[in-house]
Amino acid sequence: MTPYSLAFYMDVVTTGTVLGVGPAASPDCVTRALGSDFGENTFGNRSMCRDYGLAEFFWDRDSAHHPWSGHHFTLQVHRLAYRDRTLVNETLRARYGRFTPRLRFGKLQRLLERRGVPLLEIPEIPANTPYFRTFWQPDSHVAVSVIGTYGEYSTPGNLRVGDVYQIQAPMAAEEVEWRRRRVG
Repeated sequence: MTPYSLAFYMDVVTTGTVLGVGPAASPDCVTRALGSDFGENTFGNRSMCRDYGLAEFFWDRDSAHHPWSGHHFTLQVHRLAYRDRTLVNETLRARYGRFTPRLRFGKLQRLLERRGVPLLEIPEIPANTPYFRTFWQPDSHVAVSVIGTYGEYSTPGNLRVGDVYQIQAPMAAEEVEWRRRRVG
């Protein structure tokens, strides 16, 4: 068995879900899976984010009279470097155990490759180059953002080159193609 949080990250990248909950899930479905301990931010009556510490889920809707539609989720892996044990909620800790303060991309990539789950490097958006690199899993549509090089005011000082910054789903194949066309 893969130790601690590595199993969690491998599950997320492989399935494109957090505890079986995908980015299109309703707010109630996410709460049933992750619990009721979250911070909620709304932006007008059309956008909402629920912050579970490590995981954030986002929704939008046409108006206050329409239901929320899941947009994406992000795992803010970089927050773990602050070594706040309360950042990972009880549900995740109960299932996966201890979470390390840093996630080394090379180790995650090797373990995923052993499972037959490739991560393909895709072009970074120009504003993030060369500080970040993005890798994409084409079956689950998960994107993994990695520190590419240190830059004062551009990357967190408590992370090293090769550390995972965040994991996000979904990243559509159309966005990957758009990024590739921009590079040429």
